[in-house]
Amino acid sequence: MSDMTSPAASEAPQPTPGASGPVQPAGVPLRGSEHGAALGPSFYETVGGRDTFARLVAEFYRGVADDPVLRPMYPEEDLGPAAERLTMFLEQYWGGPGTYSEQRGHPRLRMRHQPFKVNPDARDRWLAHMRAAVDTLGLPPLAEETLWDYLQRAAFAMVNTFED
Repeated sequence: MSDMTSPAASEAPQPTPGASGPVQPAGVPLRGSEHGAALGPSFYETVGGRDTFARLVAEFYRGVADDPVLRPMYPEEDLGPAAERLTMFLEQYWGGPGTYSEQRGHPRLRMRHQPFKVNPDARDRWLAHMRAAVDTLGLPPLAEETLWDYLQRAAFAMVNTFED
């Protein structure tokens, strides 16, 4: 009787029946340690690295610059520093350099947004500008959906009031 198992299938890690512990989803890179570098290509690398996130953020802030609800939330006259912070955050979140945490500490997104009135209108405006920015990237469908899913969840999590 011949062995019908392909070499690729036999080399893939298989869960042990009855074993406990997390199963690594396909396509999610393992890390060498808790805070270590990814052992395979990260989402950050897969979508084009810093250039992709810098383009996303630049396009996003083009929309924010003229938004009467969002623009007042940025105390700096120049949106450049905010754009750099968002770029560094997204890079780090998606498996790129950890520069954001090195410079600013833990992201603490809810705490950092608490001083601002982030209501559903502000969230929806943020999402509209971010959607327009994502649409300019030309990402493969799965990468686009992965990115958009995170951005939506993050935006909904930042709502801190339902007052107008």
